[in-house]
Amino acid sequence: MAVHKRKKNTRQRASMSHGWGAKKKHRGAGNRGGRGNAGTGKRADQKKPSIWKEKYFGKFGFVYRRNAKAPAVISLRDIGQTMDNLIKQGFAEKKDGGFIVNLEKAGYDKLVSQGQVNDKITIHVQEASETAIEKVKEKGGDVVVAGSGAKSEDKKKRAKDKSSLERNINKQ
Repeated sequence: MAVHKRKKNTRQRASMSHGWGAKKKHRGAGNRGGRGNAGTGKRADQKKPSIWKEKYFGKFGFVYRRNAKAPAVISLRDIGQTMDNLIKQGFAEKKDGGFIVNLEKAGYDKLVSQGQVNDKITIHVQEASETAIEKVKEKGGDVVVAGSGAKSEDKKKRAKDKSSLERNINKQ
């Protein structure tokens, strides 16, 4: 014959400690010293080597590249449309039936090939796409890609920082 046994918590109703002695002894995470990795502070030097094995310390996660600046890009179409403004501002001049444009002074970093070239143009710029160079040369112009100056040093520094950042990420 089966005997029906009441649940333990019903037998402990009205007892404040529920079998744990004093009322305060079995409250929560404070009884066991906290949750998770609690207790690894000043007095827990004996625990640190075990935590080091788990790679607990250090930086992990995404890297927000706040300083990575996109290059200022201008197309051949934009140069053709704004040639008058470039001349007025002193970034371009007319010589020998063609134009000489200094995009570095104008604040542009890269020349792209979108659009067509109508005149003979000599363009000074940091970077240029291959198709842009071809289009300018077809019309008898030239693209002078600069490899010196403060901007190129900044780019080299950014590239060096980027490569060291990638190495650090790969180590993790």
